Amino acid sequence: MTTTTTVSEEPTATSSAPPLPGAAWTLTAVSVSTFLLMLDLTVVNVAIPDIQRDLAAPFSAMQWTLDAYALGLAALVLASGSIADRFGKRRVFAIGLVAFTLASLACGLAPSASILIASRAFQGLAAAVLFAIGPALIGDAYPGRGKGMAFGVFGAVSGMAIAFGPLIGGTLTDAGSWNWIFLVNIPFSLVALVITLIKTPSSVQRAAQRLDLPGLVLFTAGVTTLVWALLRVQDLTWTDPQVVVAGLAGFVALVAFVGVERHKGSTAMIDLSYFANRTASLFSFVTFAAGASVMAALFLLISYVQNIWQLSAFETGVKFLPLTGTLFVCAAVAGFVSDKLPPRLLIGLSQTFIATGLFLTLASGSTPETWTRLLPAMFFIGAGMGLFNPPRAALSIAVVPPSKFGAGSGINETFQQVGVAVGIAALGTAFTEFFVSKFTAGSASALLGDDTRQMAEAIASNPSALDLPGVTDPAVQEVLLSSAVSAASGALHWSMVIAGALACLSAVAGFALRRSDLYPPEPRVGATDV
Repeated sequence: MTTTTTVSEEPTATSSAPPLPGAAWTLTAVSVSTFLLMLDLTVVNVAIPDIQRDLAAPFSAMQWTLDAYALGLAALVLASGSIADRFGKRRVFAIGLVAFTLASLACGLAPSASILIASRAFQGLAAAVLFAIGPALIGDAYPGRGKGMAFGVFGAVSGMAIAFGPLIGGTLTDAGSWNWIFLVNIPFSLVALVITLIKTPSSVQRAAQRLDLPGLVLFTAGVTTLVWALLRVQDLTWTDPQVVVAGLAGFVALVAFVGVERHKGSTAMIDLSYFANRTASLFSFVTFAAGASVMAALFLLISYVQNIWQLSAFETGVKFLPLTGTLFVCAAVAGFVSDKLPPRLLIGLSQTFIATGLFLTLASGSTPETWTRLLPAMFFIGAGMGLFNPPRAALSIAVVPPSKFGAGSGINETFQQVGVAVGIAALGTAFTEFFVSKFTAGSASALLGDDTRQMAEAIASNPSALDLPGVTDPAVQEVLLSSAVSAASGALHWSMVIAGALACLSAVAGFALRRSDLYPPEPRVGATDV
């Protein structure tokens, strides 16, 4: 369903303009869809053991159920923003909701690991559309007054999804079946779709331009192959021919993309002058670093709690409630004050809190009984993530003119998703190397001899190997298990140090942001369907 709304030109700047009629419906549709997207980033982690057992799949296949979603997101998120600016944000957003609903159904009914991975990739592509356009739709619906409130709600909902994702995933998995972590998306996606088609108002479309097809193809191909190479590092090595070839192909495609865009000027999918803006460039780095540090660190922490502490999906969700509850509260607060405080203050503080929390994880013990040692770390990480999400969404469109809201949101989300992929690959590799080094240097080597490294690599790549099949002597099992737990604890601590150091750099960049680099509001002129 499409409509056309005409908005007369206003003599005053849009900084004091009221929200568009029906803006609350836009906020509702975007918030519901964002909740589902953020939920799907976290619920799968706690269900991995159940999915692996039910589908009789190898652990590498389970990694790809996570990676395929990230790959789809990274590949299409920037193109989605550009396409939305060209063909209309509301229309493309509705298409994304339809695709996400179908992908969730395919994931929930997947009879095998290969079909689940393919469905997750399709789900990631659909999520890219929604991620890229959501903040832009809010920015259009709230051109002046109410924008801080709108992004406050948006940030709180995003925080709620991250906050309760592990608990929701654990509850659905333990009480019923892992299939429901995907099927639960369907009714809510349909509600968001109906609101989008019937209730969400059109917003302003300015100077629509031709689609930059060469740029779209080159960028999508470059990011896809580069992220694929980074994800394959988890199973292979940095020097493996597959990784090297894919990485070089991605690099060449992105260099060609820059060359093409440079000659297109204002018609380019990415106006390269975006990166001449100091705040836009620094903000892109902060977004990348935040994804590479805290999101990758949480992936390792959740895996550690489940696989080393041997907790169920539900128990894992409960243990992380202090982090996720703090995240939810701080996201709500940050959203409501984000238009009253300098961006550098909230973003710089958020990264400082994250860095502090990551370093505080070094106090964690190696048994579930010591989990309370993680509480200070959880509070700081939760506060940092909560403070970051609302101003990130608002700033992603504030560093571009309103006619480029979709592209600006897409650029920022691209840096986020590539950062997550790089962080998981780098921290995952670091964790494996630290684990193997410590395990082979411990008492296990006296028992296993030449087989020590082989077992260390097996445990690092597949935590179910902690069951130590083939080792029948209880005394030997006890020694090997103790060595594995000690090595995993040490590897986790070193990985957190790396993540914390990156978060420190991100904090410095965050405090260097300048409000003077942001675009002033534009007058609202003729509108078309979006």
